[in-house]
Amino acid sequence: MSRRYSKADLEQIVYSQLENLNVIHDLLSIMKHQNELLHSANKKLKDEISEFKEKQHVYPTRKRSSKS
Repeated sequence: MSRRYSKADLEQIVYSQLENLNVIHDLLSIMKHQNELLHSANKKLKDEISEFKEKQHVYPTRKRSSKS
């Protein structure tokens, strides 16, 4: 069964699709910004971990004498 759409029906469908595309675009922009923030936070954390590892001191341990 095929349905005949009026010009007004088609305009409404196209308008709804355009609204949906605009909403999707906005969401993608938000997600892009969030990804940039996450990337920045991950880089900062990685740098802090590297600094922490560099500052750690290796304490000498006594050598164990072998008992034979």
